[in-house]
Amino acid sequence: MKLKINEIDEYLKKNHIKPSYQRIKILEYLIKYRNHPTVDMIYQGLVTEIPTLSKTTVYNTLKLFVEKGIVLLINIEDNETRYDADTSFHGHFKCKKCNEVYDFKIEMPIIKELDDFIVDEYHLYLKGICKKCI
Repeated sequence: MKLKINEIDEYLKKNHIKPSYQRIKILEYLIKYRNHPTVDMIYQGLVTEIPTLSKTTVYNTLKLFVEKGIVLLINIEDNETRYDADTSFHGHFKCKKCNEVYDFKIEMPIIKELDDFIVDEYHLYLKGICKKCI
């Protein structure tokens, strides 16, 4: 996502989301920290700045963002949900050693050949060892 921090308010309005302070800060966090954070990571990252923030608010805000299509929900592991503000077509790679999740660009020409289908969701997750851990 090429959204700038000062454009978040208008971006939320454009997507029919009321731009509350907490929603703005949660989306700002996702844009600023490209590490595909979990709810806990987002909560821990913002609770000192927003002492009234609850995990429920983070969950509900992320659910709304996913429903509106401005954030991707990533389930690489069964027990871990992460979030990504980059909604462009790309895949994810999770390192088995350091647990970092990386974006990578992909070309999927086969999708264009699916004339009898409407693809509205896709997921490509890879696991292995990243170059930092090799």
